Order: sequence, then C-alpha cells, then structure tokens
Amino acid sequence: MRPIPTAFHIGPLEFHTYGLGLAIAFYVAWRYLVARVRAREIHTDHLVELGIWVVVSALLGARLLHVLTNWSTYSAHPLKVFEVWQGGLASFGGLLLAVPIALWVKHRRYPEIGVLEGLDIAVPALALGWAIGRLLGPQLMVAGGGHPTTSWIGMYYAGQIGKRIPVPIIQALEDGALFVLLILVERRLQRASASRPAGPRPPTGALTAIAMVIWGIARSLDERLWLGEDGHLGSLLVQAAGVALAVGGLVIGIVAYRNWRSYLGESPHPAVPGPTQLAEP
Repeated sequence: MRPIPTAFHIGPLEFHTYGLGLAIAFYVAWRYLVARVRAREIHTDHLVELGIWVVVSALLGARLLHVLTNWSTYSAHPLKVFEVWQGGLASFGGLLLAVPIALWVKHRRYPEIGVLEGLDIAVPALALGWAIGRLLGPQLMVAGGGHPTTSWIGMYYAGQIGKRIPVPIIQALEDGALFVLLILVERRLQRASASRPAGPRPPTGALTAIAMVIWGIARSLDERLWLGEDGHLGSLLVQAAGVALAVGGLVIGIVAYRNWRSYLGESPHPAVPGPTQLAEP
C-alpha cells in the first residue's frame, strides 16, 4: 500500500496537504467560535483581531517547542527550522503561547468577560479544531505515523518504513469524543441554570476543567504508548506537560463543581412556610 500523498500540484504550484488540512481545521474552529460568541449575544467586533493573534502565536509556539525538543536534529541542519511543510508542530507549544496571548487580547477587547467564562466559550471550538486538525494535519504529512506495527490497523506514511500506528486518526477520535462530551455537559448545565427563575449568573470553568483533564491525560498516554522514544527529552516533556495540564484541570474542576453545587442549592425565593408554621401556638 502506498503512503497518503503529502503534496499535490496545480500547474507550477505545489501545495502541501499538511498545511491545507490545518487551514481547514482553523477555519472550521473559527466559524464555530464566532457562532458560540454570537449565541451569547456578545459583540464580535474584535474577534478577527483575536483570531489572527491566536493563529500566529499558536503556530509560532508549536514550532518553537518542536524545534527546542528536537534540538539535536535542527542544530545540525538549521535551515530545517523553516521547513514547516514537513510537519513538526508541538500542540503544547501552541497552547503555551496562544492561550496567554488570547487572554491578553480578551482583557483588552472584552474586559466584561471573565477568564474562565472566555475559556468555556472557546474550549469546544478548540476541541473541534483539534479533531479536524489531527485528521487533516499529521495524517497527511511526512512521518506522521507512530511506532512501527504489524497490526491490521497499521498504515503507511511518507518518510517512514513499514506500517505505523495511525496516531493522528486515534487522536482525531479522542478529540472528537471530547468535543461531543463538552457539548453534552454544556447543554446539561444550561438546562440546570434555566430551571432557576432568576438569580446570579451560573458558575464557569466546568468545560475548561473537563477539557484540561481529558486532553492532558490522553496526550500524555499517546506520547507514552505510541509516539515517544524512551529517554528522549522531548517525549518526557510532552508527558510531563500532559500530567501538569490534567492536574491544573482537576483543581479548576473541584472549584467549579463546588460552585455549581452551591449555585443549584441556593433557592432564588424564600421558603414558603408550611401549615404547622402558620398555625398559632
């Protein structure tokens, strides 16, 4: 079986399927984010600015972390740093740079939105973008597969010898399942808050916590089981970052859970006295 083509030509122009797939993922995630913002009746005047900052910082951070964790390769061939069409983007690097940049822009343009509220709005769009991006990104790039395998699920990838574990497809399924879970949880929380006639705004942070815990654990296990090399610094850093992300999400989740328990347990109206309380002594 031949590997999936990693490039195609239109006349004299060469297009890399890896870059095209990521562009599609960014676009779909962006349109979904805009829809989520509008559904909350928040103005979208500065969303384009936010989107540009996020895309640029995510790509830059992802590339920088990949280069740093594979420095022995790039130090011997410095020009390969710029060969992004060959792949080489670290998800955690994108998060480490894009999230602070996004929060900075949010603080300047949307100060009325809290940090966790903004993250809860963005996280489902991010999960959807990841699901599409893994399927149309690493799956279509050079050396996109995982460890060698003889299993029937193995696939051939350009630049790699023999069948490989189709990690991009596995991760796309993981992220797709996470997206569905986030939407289901969000709808359940919306129904719970809608059952209250009036009162304070519902707590935030639940979606962010769930995404951090599940994605952190899944990414760490993916690296450990199917992608990483024993003793390789980059692989160890990815696993550690996944665990740290999950722990941070667990902390946010505990706080969010307590806030929701308190929110749902508070009655918006004073209790109506029973017959015995109304009776004369």
